[in-house]
Amino acid sequence: MATVGVDPLVELQGVALGYEGVVALRDVDVSIAPGELIGIVGPSGCGKTTLLRSLLGEPELYAGTAKVADNTRVGYVPQVETVDWNFPITVEQVAMLGSWRTRRWLPWTSRAERSRARVVLSQLGIADLADRPIRALSGGQQQRTFLARALIRSPDLLLLDEPTSGVDIKTRHEILHQLAGLNTAGVTVVLTTHDLNGVASHLPRLIALGEQTVLADGPPSEVLQPDILERAYGQPMLVVQSGHETYVLPIPEEAPGAHGDVLPPPEVVNVIGRPDSDSDSDSTSDHA
Repeated sequence: MATVGVDPLVELQGVALGYEGVVALRDVDVSIAPGELIGIVGPSGCGKTTLLRSLLGEPELYAGTAKVADNTRVGYVPQVETVDWNFPITVEQVAMLGSWRTRRWLPWTSRAERSRARVVLSQLGIADLADRPIRALSGGQQQRTFLARALIRSPDLLLLDEPTSGVDIKTRHEILHQLAGLNTAGVTVVLTTHDLNGVASHLPRLIALGEQTVLADGPPSEVLQPDILERAYGQPMLVVQSGHETYVLPIPEEAPGAHGDVLPPPEVVNVIGRPDSDSDSDSTSDHA
């Protein structure tokens, strides 16, 4: 899905990717324009991380071409599950690791780098945690710490692997708000997510993976469709559309709507404490 008239920041054409001779994804055609905000969705093991890390040049390229525009600064936030949280390092030290590529062989940090780290930590709301060991962080603080590391170099392209995994609803909202702010400031953001309702449905563009390839690429209203989701996840899905919002729910085969229905929103949304409920009014008067 390309933006007409804009040179792509990332261009994958006929790509096959994998590790140690094993193909994980094939026939991938993806174009990413500067300034986009994109989510990669699909079941576990479908190749979301492989596709994301292909923009870092890490998986083996078995076919096709993969190009990232020259002089593109890339920031990467890994899955928190892959981090050794017992490693003796502080939040500020993690953030400053992001400047190593620009520092080349110098083993020490400069005053400017430390100042930059403090600015980024402050922007993410964790400046007060600068000297805290990473083992003492909550899930949301962990995510922000590695986001700080990625932002130290002022990236043009920010890649995040499951950035809202293991956090509560409030923290998830805060992280997405921060990513939206970065995107508004001109950073191209690409993330993977398992959360179709809390994350994916709120992004302007989704890439759905399944069957070792890209099944769909477009806005949530086009990608989060029963036939596409069933191909991706191997299970019937109930899709509910309410205004501009799309909600997805896996359902058992025997349940009503199990054949991939798209349903309109229910007429009654607020069931608890409805002001028009006669029974509630009677109950209130009895106890008055």
